Amino acid sequence: MPTLWWCRRDLRLADNPALVAAVQAARGADDEVVALYVLDPRLWGAAGDPRRAYLARSLAALDEATGGRLVVRHGDPRAVVPAVAREVEAREVHVAASFEPYGVARDVAVEEALPDADAHLVRTGSPYAVAPGRLRTRTGTPFQVFTPFRDAWVEHGWRDPAPRPRDVPWATLRSDGVPADPGTDARLPAAGEAAARRRWRNFLADHLAGYATERDRPDRPATSGMSVPLKWGELHPRTLLADVRSALHDGSAPSDDALAYRSELAWREFHADVLFHHPGAAQQSLRTVVPEDAWAEGAAEDAYLAAWAEGRTGYPLVDAGMRQLLGEGWMHNRVRMVVASFLVKDLHVRWQRGAEHFMAHLADGDVSQNQLNWQWVAGTGRDAAPYFRIFNPVTQGKKFDPDGTYVRRWVPELREVEGRGVHEPWTLRELPAGYPERIVDHAVERKVSLDDFERARRA
Repeated sequence: MPTLWWCRRDLRLADNPALVAAVQAARGADDEVVALYVLDPRLWGAAGDPRRAYLARSLAALDEATGGRLVVRHGDPRAVVPAVAREVEAREVHVAASFEPYGVARDVAVEEALPDADAHLVRTGSPYAVAPGRLRTRTGTPFQVFTPFRDAWVEHGWRDPAPRPRDVPWATLRSDGVPADPGTDARLPAAGEAAARRRWRNFLADHLAGYATERDRPDRPATSGMSVPLKWGELHPRTLLADVRSALHDGSAPSDDALAYRSELAWREFHADVLFHHPGAAQQSLRTVVPEDAWAEGAAEDAYLAAWAEGRTGYPLVDAGMRQLLGEGWMHNRVRMVVASFLVKDLHVRWQRGAEHFMAHLADGDVSQNQLNWQWVAGTGRDAAPYFRIFNPVTQGKKFDPDGTYVRRWVPELREVEGRGVHEPWTLRELPAGYPERIVDHAVERKVSLDDFERARRA
């Protein structure tokens, strides 16, 4: 009887333990593997165009990699997966475990429904090097602070990458077809496992050395851009960790650079762990840091949010970041922190509104990473930046985009501005045509935020 491999956030054939388990089970029974992807209307409908477009392209690449045998069915997985198992008389459905709130509930429902189809769910591996929930403090509680988590994560370690199965006996089954690419105005990277591997190899060769000092520079191509492949599972973090370790050992990357990259992957796993233990963190602050009356409301909130979302705040680094988001479905990590801080602490808009906008436009939109990073900046999350740490968009621009290259790339109104004045256009004799006045005075709003924080602290 065929075995089902139900792929979700693991759209790849290499380093995929769930696929390996499915292939082994099928070969043991001298049968075939059904490669199943269920297009869940709830997730598809909630995604913005960049994520939908990237997913459609990644599924098309996976279909090609399986020789056109990817079976896509549209509908609720709770009904579709048992129905496919019954259709092919499969006894096992192999998956990589999910840990986000919706995925956990979905998988439990499928697991409970499968016995009616004489099948059962087999979880092997996860989208993480170390599964969320596995690490605990010495007292048995979940980690609250990143650095101790990272230390425990490194000490725990992870398996080597799983070998890619060869000559997989793919089954042929009716498919509803890979979803049509809905299109997007964002210029997305090429999708699929092979394209992700090419970008990763290029990063290892050209940019891992120097990563520790260059990664905060949005004006340079110094980051790996792997957040999108990691979101969709075109590459597994274990693969990246193994390659970084090899680069460290063979001397092609200095230890500071290799450890800095490893630490960024640890942040991803920390946020997944926090959300696993606190599923409400997807929408609710883990702690209160300012009084409720500190937040903008009504028309003022909407106006602030619109100007921020359009890249029309009058602060060049903020505007460049927001326009990069619209233009590429991605934003440099340093700039993500700056624009998030500006929304929450300069415009006094709740972090949830910004997180919602990001999820609508990011191709790498991932619930745990997006929401918990926003909570980090807002000061409401675990191991958060203190609320009184407020990013100054001017000094951040001068430090990390010193020549204004990044700003001029995304804010054409400022391309003729020379020197560092590009970060403070309001100091020029005349504001460049088409560029807006500052929506607020950062120094004033910083004091407002600090006063709000102090009011909450005293209360």
